Order: sequence, then C-alpha cells, then structure tokens
Amino acid sequence: MSFALFLLTLLVVTGVVWALEVAWLRRWRPAGAKQPWWVEYSVSFFPVILIVFALRSFLVEPFKIPSSSMVPTLLVGDFILVNKFTYGIRLPVVNVKIVDINSPKRGDVMVFR
Repeated sequence: MSFALFLLTLLVVTGVVWALEVAWLRRWRPAGAKQPWWVEYSVSFFPVILIVFALRSFLVEPFKIPSSSMVPTLLVGDFILVNKFTYGIRLPVVNVKIVDINSPKRGDVMVFR
C-alpha cells in the first residue's frame, strides 16, 4: 500500500469522526462529559493530516536518492524536496493529471518511482 493511499484513508477516517462530532455526537454527550479517546484523537489529528496530505499531494514531496546516477550533484542517501506543482496538478493516489502547467526541460532533475 502506498503512503499516499494510507494518508488518504487516515484523512477520511479522522474527517468522518470529526464531522460526526461536530454535527451529532457533541449534542448527545452530557454537559461536562469528556470526549472518548478515539474522538479526541481524531478531532486533534484531522487538521494536521489534512495539511500534510495537501502539501504532499499538490506542493512538495520528500524523496531519498537511492542510487549514484546523479553523482557528484546528488549523492546516495541525500534527501530532496520535489516541487509537484511545476509541471501540473495531479490527483493524489490515482496520479491522473488534471491541469497541465509546464513541461520538463533539459537540465531538470526527474524523479521516477
């Protein structure tokens, strides 16, 4: 399972719990009663997971250089941030391009999966 799919699943689960808490669960809880731990964690983590998912899906994604193909510029084990917005906007998980902005040029560093 890819990390993007895992992040999307986590986002949906915490988002549903957050929406249920805001719309319904809060009303039925007695006044002054604490939230159950699973509701509290979901409500707390939902905005963080949403921000991380949006950043990784549409703006930048970290990668680790696995081979020596870019030596001496990039060394094995270097971490780079890939700008995902430069060549267009893709849907997360399914990887379908929805907006084409630019095309690769000579000298651009490419990342392959």
